[in-house]
Amino acid sequence: MTAAIAQNGPVAGKVAGPSATSSSSALARHRKELGTFAVTIPFFAYTACFLLAPTVIVVVGAFQTRDGGFTFANFAKLFEPNTVSAFVTSIIVSIASSVIGAVVGGLASYALVIGSKPNGLLRRMVSAISSVLAQFGGVMLAFAFIATIGINGIGTMLIKQVTGLTVNPNWLSSLPGLVTVYCYFQIPLMIIIFLPAVDSIRPQWREACESLGGNTFQYWTRIALPILTPRFISAFLLLFASAFSAYATAAALFSQRSILVPLMIQGAMRNEMDPNQQGFAQVLAFAMIIVVAIVMLLSHAVEKRAGRWQ
Repeated sequence: MTAAIAQNGPVAGKVAGPSATSSSSALARHRKELGTFAVTIPFFAYTACFLLAPTVIVVVGAFQTRDGGFTFANFAKLFEPNTVSAFVTSIIVSIASSVIGAVVGGLASYALVIGSKPNGLLRRMVSAISSVLAQFGGVMLAFAFIATIGINGIGTMLIKQVTGLTVNPNWLSSLPGLVTVYCYFQIPLMIIIFLPAVDSIRPQWREACESLGGNTFQYWTRIALPILTPRFISAFLLLFASAFSAYATAAALFSQRSILVPLMIQGAMRNEMDPNQQGFAQVLAFAMIIVVAIVMLLSHAVEKRAGRWQ
């Protein structure tokens, strides 16, 4: 009997071995999946609290009266001339600052790639400074410009003493001044977004083009630009969304005028004379969500097209 058990032992071990190994690997896989899910819980909780919940509140509130009933009356002012003018102005400012930021930031990214080493000091310094300046907005940015080129700014006084010219005191409170202020954070943001795309262009592609008899013009028109164009358009759309939703900087420069949609939302929220303004503010926010959603869908479509080259 002992001999039989000894003979059957290895066979039983071979039969039971793979089953035990597969069950242990499945258990380890489930543990890894649970660990990954547990790590992502804070992110999803943060997204639900500060992105999904406010969006749902705005969308629902746009169709509600003060008593909680369903209504379309909040949309009555959406097509009034001043509201349409605010949307047009916001779009113009966003497009202008995005075009300038995309072009200047794109050229700076290309110059940085061809003029510095990937891990060089210049590349690290520009990337670090761009990361800081891209987040430098709001009231502090408006104050910095007012203190520099405002009515009594340091730059204004210096220009007057050196050249005798007087800077227009209302320039910062105009649309060109607002576009200039927006470019302060749009250009660094473009560098951060577009620099990896320019870095992905391999030198071997140009060498292959030259070895096949191609020139510089053919390399850019048939190889580099078709690869970079989707990335450039996607970055431009992200800059547009960033400028379109900016609020604090414009609020500090235009304290008494609601020429942009975010400023009009602020005015509607602070209006204590008309109780229906609260619903109108949510309608404006709902319209902004639609515009930003369209822009982000376009950006996703362009990114998907650009992904074919990765």
